[in-house]
Amino acid sequence: MSIGDLQFGWPWLALIVGLPLLVRLALPQVRRDAGALRLPDADYFAPLSNDREPPPWLAIVPAVLFWLLLVVAAMRPQMLGDEVSAPATGRNLMLAVDLSGSMDVNDFTLRQQRVNRLLATKAVAGEFIDRRAGDRIGLILFGERAYLQVPLTFDRKTVQTLLFEAAVGLAGEKTAIGDAIGLAIKRLRAADNEEGKQVLVLLTDGANTAGRIDPLKAAELAAANDLRIYTIGIGAERMDIPSSLTGRIQRVNPSTDLDEQTLRSIAEMTGGTYFRATDTRTLEEIYQKLDELEPAASDEQGYRPVIDLYVWPLAGALAVLAIVVLAQTAKAFTSRQGAAH
Repeated sequence: MSIGDLQFGWPWLALIVGLPLLVRLALPQVRRDAGALRLPDADYFAPLSNDREPPPWLAIVPAVLFWLLLVVAAMRPQMLGDEVSAPATGRNLMLAVDLSGSMDVNDFTLRQQRVNRLLATKAVAGEFIDRRAGDRIGLILFGERAYLQVPLTFDRKTVQTLLFEAAVGLAGEKTAIGDAIGLAIKRLRAADNEEGKQVLVLLTDGANTAGRIDPLKAAELAAANDLRIYTIGIGAERMDIPSSLTGRIQRVNPSTDLDEQTLRSIAEMTGGTYFRATDTRTLEEIYQKLDELEPAASDEQGYRPVIDLYVWPLAGALAVLAIVVLAQTAKAFTSRQGAAH
């Protein structure tokens, strides 16, 4: 907090600062010996002295200070506190990323370098996660088995970090697509989401070769639980590989194991969409399209608490009044003591 964070709730009350002067000029002088109720004025604040007249400024300064402090207190001075983050409630978004052995194929390019499918996924999905302000995001990693790596959270940085730390083969060499969907259903069903917006983005480069749940049966269960699934089939359609025998370049399709029909059926059954990512550019376009299809509910909202400070100038005014009263009382007592002697 700084001086720039200071504000006034009722700044227009500054207009009354000259009110005592206007009253003094507009109203006739009241005879000092009249039986009227005297209000505190400069004469009241002037210290008593039987020896000599006090300097003019000494009589008026306490009165002016007292009035200014009252006016400042009436203007309701406030200090804005440090901003407090209040995450907005959006959709529950679960990411499921394939870590099977085939994700180690180097058929993608990132920053003009050949990289494997998982590294390209990390780079593009990491940026996607960073854009999902307002959503609760979870992360499932699957291979031969499916694991919940990050439960639903507003902490996007943690989701990014744990995605970046994932490695090929961490969950086994095979692919359990059905188990990944089943785990997502379980975790999203347990989540508290009044708006009912549940989304799963599943990325894989193969077919279901492991697990206990059939992918299409899992998709039926997802549809019954209002879970929309977007599936992404990743892998280049052709790749040049030098032959180990002849040394000649052979052109092959590294995505022959990709079960596009099942991925398309999963998406259609749940109201989602199937996407095909053959290179880094198309993968980026897919995640940008997901931003359009499932826009972030809202940015994280923040607010700055307001701290009222009127008690300080009010206490200052009362302190000035107390000091003057005590000074008057002390001088009056001293004067009586002197007169008695």
